[in-house]
Amino acid sequence: MIPFRVAFKPGSSLYEQVVYSAKKALISGQLRPGDPFPSVRTLSTALKINPNTAHKVITQLLNEGLLEVRAGMGTVVATLPASTAAARSRLLDNELEQLVVEAKKLSMSLEQVSGALAAHWSRLDGKEKK
Repeated sequence: MIPFRVAFKPGSSLYEQVVYSAKKALISGQLRPGDPFPSVRTLSTALKINPNTAHKVITQLLNEGLLEVRAGMGTVVATLPASTAAARSRLLDNELEQLVVEAKKLSMSLEQVSGALAAHWSRLDGKEKK
């Protein structure tokens, strides 16, 4: 069992998608400092990915200082500075770029996109405008 979800999408590498999902869980607080992080074997088995890919994911997160190896405990979530708005925003960079590209393809204005975004936000908050 892994403590975050990965929704695999075609067109992007598995490695990048797993790293993104793990970072999202770390920055959002879903994974807290000191929490155990899955081993290569657990990660590869749970996600049905190659162990080399799982190793690459963990190595990347270790290199970025998001994980640390503790003697006798294994790999755990590192103590991170409080996530900033900029760090949270960077998680959405790819999705925002895709949204802008699609909106431009449809010849939508910024105001139309903003309105659609606001409507979806309200709907998900349970404050749908009628």
